[in-house]
Amino acid sequence: MATNMYDAAYALQKAITENPDFQALKASYATVQADPHAKVLFEQFRNVQLELQQKMMQGQQITEEDNAKAQQIVMQVQQNQKIAQLMQAEQRVNVFIGDLNKIVLKPLEDLYGSLA
Repeated sequence: MATNMYDAAYALQKAITENPDFQALKASYATVQADPHAKVLFEQFRNVQLELQQKMMQGQQITEEDNAKAQQIVMQVQQNQKIAQLMQAEQRVNVFIGDLNKIVLKPLEDLYGSLA
């Protein structure tokens, strides 16, 4: 039984990597990585995101300076066509991963929903 579940999980993994939206994300990421300016800008954007997430997880206050820094990098990122395309592709992949997550977790939702 467990082997069948793992086989299904690996089949799902393969389906995800072959999905056109994932392929577009992969290509967009490669395009950003191949452009030195876009690569550095994208890394800065990711670092700011991680810093803010860590602060929130640790219960630290997000300062006006943090917000200003984030807004500045977001403006720069939005002006870079390669990064904008990457972010659009990432959003499409996030949507279908979210849909898959809902499908996979449906049995638990049904179980706990029936207990209420």
